[in-house]
Amino acid sequence: MKLQGILPPIATPFDHHGELYKAKVQHNVEKWNRTALAGYVVCGSTGESVYLTTEEKLQLWEWVAEYAASDKILLCGTGLESVRETVALTNAAAERGYKAAMVRTPHYYKNLLNNVNAQVLYFRAVADQIKIPLMIYNWPQATGVDISPEAVAILSQHPNIFAIKESSGSLEKCIQMMQEVKPGFQVFTGSAPILAPSLATGCAGAVLAFANAAPYATISIWEAHRSREFAASMDWQQRILRAAQLVTVKYGVPGLKHAMDLNGYYGGPPRLPLTAITPEAKQEIEQAFDGLKG
Repeated sequence: MKLQGILPPIATPFDHHGELYKAKVQHNVEKWNRTALAGYVVCGSTGESVYLTTEEKLQLWEWVAEYAASDKILLCGTGLESVRETVALTNAAAERGYKAAMVRTPHYYKNLLNNVNAQVLYFRAVADQIKIPLMIYNWPQATGVDISPEAVAILSQHPNIFAIKESSGSLEKCIQMMQEVKPGFQVFTGSAPILAPSLATGCAGAVLAFANAAPYATISIWEAHRSREFAASMDWQQRILRAAQLVTVKYGVPGLKHAMDLNGYYGGPPRLPLTAITPEAKQEIEQAFDGLKG
């Protein structure tokens, strides 16, 4: 499988009773459809997937598949702690039209899973049994487990593992992975603050929470990179840097959802135990997003 470009791991709209909000799923997806985003990742970390029931995940996959434009590729976030549950969930998404699965590192038993052998065993076992290609998802700041370039190089040999979303924020790690994996295996950055340099060093694209709220800015960096206008790419990078840091590092999903509200999307409330940001934080985000089109 070949994939390139910018994909948002889409935020999950909840109403003020904490329930899935179908009308706002439709609103957001149809607005994103008018951009040059390559597709959507549904039920990733930005989608608060760890707070969703299996039934809610299935419902979201069906709604997004219904509203997504035909040229948008659909990926599902399906990583769970057990191989068996991950396989079952992934195959349920495949039956609903999803073309690839983004699977995070298992992490509950950190002392047993933070090593090459355990990571290779898990991802191979999942990839052997699912009906669609697998993208590894590494976000050590959240999971406490950091998959090594060595493990990724081994896994890149598997015929059903095609890519990694590398969200550690380390450009050096992205470069090392690209040097060690088999030809054709794709590295995607998951960090908007290093988007332009990641693309310049060979990343195939990016899966970015920031693109929920400011897709045009991230697409501008991608298109400048594609046309080899590297100065323009870096200029855009500087323009988004503060805003990206605020909503992907400092304030996380609640901050991102406020930025979406600012830019004409529906962010709405996060689901407990996450809570809305303070008025001071809202003001900080509003200042950083001034001039960034949604």
